[in-house]
Amino acid sequence: MQLKKPEMILFDYGGTLLCEPDWNLLRGEKAVFQHVVYNPYHYTPEDISAWETNYFQSLQSVRDADAELTEIQLLRLKYELHGIKLDIPYEQAELILWDHTAPMSERCVYPNIKQVLSSLHEQRIRTGVISNIGWTGTALTRRINMLLPDNHFEFILASSDYGIRKPNIKFFHAALAKAELKPEQAWFCGDTYEKDIAGARAVGLFTVFYQGQAEGGSRRSAVKYPDAADSVMITDWLELLKLLEKTV
Repeated sequence: MQLKKPEMILFDYGGTLLCEPDWNLLRGEKAVFQHVVYNPYHYTPEDISAWETNYFQSLQSVRDADAELTEIQLLRLKYELHGIKLDIPYEQAELILWDHTAPMSERCVYPNIKQVLSSLHEQRIRTGVISNIGWTGTALTRRINMLLPDNHFEFILASSDYGIRKPNIKFFHAALAKAELKPEQAWFCGDTYEKDIAGARAVGLFTVFYQGQAEGGSRRSAVKYPDAADSVMITDWLELLKLLEKTV
């Protein structure tokens, strides 16, 4: 059966639109520590970075149950638990932490995604983002707009703002409601099968399983999923444009 041209294509963020190849939480913690004005127990950035890493790992079962917390909550907890005070609001600390933990550069941008987004806009195909992420939607939108400045995303949804994560179908339905579309009118592109593809398919979206690579990264080995037959797997974003050429 021939595919129908979508009215909108929704994208995952990490591993799909952009990546974070130079991730280093300690570097980010050191940048935030420049704003520490009270530290009665003399904790170091190394101490706090290690605490956050261990605590975040302890939350895996909660996140596996499709629940999400925000980086703002985590910042407040880790600093106030350790008696640390900053001279900036947590919203600003979040941006400093992310900017230094995962510096923004062209290495973060997947090959050909800018060309694809431009082409979709020219074809009048609407676009949006649905991301599983602890950083707030405000911080995520800022990062996407800085790295993909010519995007035309109608909305950028962060799981941290909704308290739930993909594959929870409510998250996908929230995006469809915001777009005022039915599932059969939209596609979803993502890089993880369990969260992105299985979740989107459960809602009735046509899915594109992206398995490409970023600059300096190694090619992913395509994992075979017995239930992925109704999805299209691509390793280059230009393949999405070729797929659209075959739609009616």
